[in-house]
Amino acid sequence: MVSLDKAIIVRLEKGGEAFEVFADPHLVAEYRRGQQAPFSDMLAAHVVYKNGRKGEEQSEQSLKKAFGTTDFDSIAREILIKGELHLTTEQKRQAMEEKRNRIIQYIAQNYIDPHTNTPHPIKRIELAMDEAKVRIDANKSAEAQVEDVVKMLRPIIPLRYEVMKIAVKVKAEHAGRAVGILKEFGIKREEWLNDGSLVALVEIPPGMQSVLYDKLNKLTRGDVQTKVVE
Repeated sequence: MVSLDKAIIVRLEKGGEAFEVFADPHLVAEYRRGQQAPFSDMLAAHVVYKNGRKGEEQSEQSLKKAFGTTDFDSIAREILIKGELHLTTEQKRQAMEEKRNRIIQYIAQNYIDPHTNTPHPIKRIELAMDEAKVRIDANKSAEAQVEDVVKMLRPIIPLRYEVMKIAVKVKAEHAGRAVGILKEFGIKREEWLNDGSLVALVEIPPGMQSVLYDKLNKLTRGDVQTKVVE
């Protein structure tokens, strides 16, 4: 359970009333991205408030009227997904910095310079964002902001969304563990040969190519065949 001094208020208005819970801002952000976390870890109290700062709890009657139930987990889930996060100034700064970094990483991994057919360096993307005066929205996910950021950057640096197709062949002794790695990256086709070796096709962002190669080389001690497919 997160401590109150590290929690924020997540507030949802329904039917003219406010419903609030105290929660860990980082776990809420992960929860909204689809990562599951126990409510016992995410919340500071097993209570729905009318006014959290004053410690005023909501009535069962109001909960039933607004949500059709008094089940805490169901109500908390809706508040965490739909509610507004009331961040402190420092929490907003940290949230925006984290989202900015995720956006930069996403662009570096998924977009290339069409003139060189290679990813842009992280520093170049950072400088372009400064030049374009990109402002990060603390209330929107990083993923939801990528498209708008790319539009702002294109007059400054050329960007093209790219997916690489890479054929991989792994010998039988490593094939079982290798297929697990390949599935992490987006395996599109796999074929098991008579000798137990694996031939597969993966589609990955250009910026993930070196990560894929590193993992496969570490697993097989360099005994792996890869080829970029046009």
